[in-house]
Amino acid sequence: MSGADFKAAVQRKGSFGQTMKAVAWSFFGVRRSSDYENDVSRINPLHVVVAGVLGVLVFIGVLLALVRWVIGSGVAA
Repeated sequence: MSGADFKAAVQRKGSFGQTMKAVAWSFFGVRRSSDYENDVSRINPLHVVVAGVLGVLVFIGVLLALVRWVIGSGVAA
């Protein structure tokens, strides 16, 4: 990707909410090809990176909370 292509991609007008939705669906691996093509043409690649990092942090937080709950409840004993 050249510098001009990157600048054009960053100027896309897709909302951060739309990007979060696309990233959430990609975590589950469920995405229609028409929606994928729509996302590729609309969403900002920088938003995708930020949304992916936020999604991973939330996922790790949920896993940690689940482990603490299981250990604290005595189910794991």
